[in-house]
Amino acid sequence: MNRNPIIPFVLIMVFGIGLMFFLSFKGLGDAEQIAKESEGGDHTEEVADASPEELYQQSCIGCHGDQYQGVSGPALTTVGSKFSPEEIQDILTNGTPGGMPGGLVPGNEEKMAQWLAEMK
Repeated sequence: MNRNPIIPFVLIMVFGIGLMFFLSFKGLGDAEQIAKESEGGDHTEEVADASPEELYQQSCIGCHGDQYQGVSGPALTTVGSKFSPEEIQDILTNGTPGGMPGGLVPGNEEKMAQWLAEMK
């Protein structure tokens, strides 16, 4: 009773190729969902309802510190005495050259600027 020793290798190859195709198609479906999330499609409602303090905790605390003292970014404790609300909103929207990136609180720039302008 001689068995062909090639058969197990062929079965493993067929199974491997089938698994590759399955994972490729699954990845295509996941890529669409990842792209939608990166565009802000799934979590914009949560951000729109957030208070300025919550937005600060989510987006700003890493650079400006937990007590607004400044870490890698400047301190915000007296930002309201240095800039008007319109200037703060412009910085939040467009960022600063070589410093803060713009667009960290999309759609909430005005609310955040008013809140920061009260820090004097």
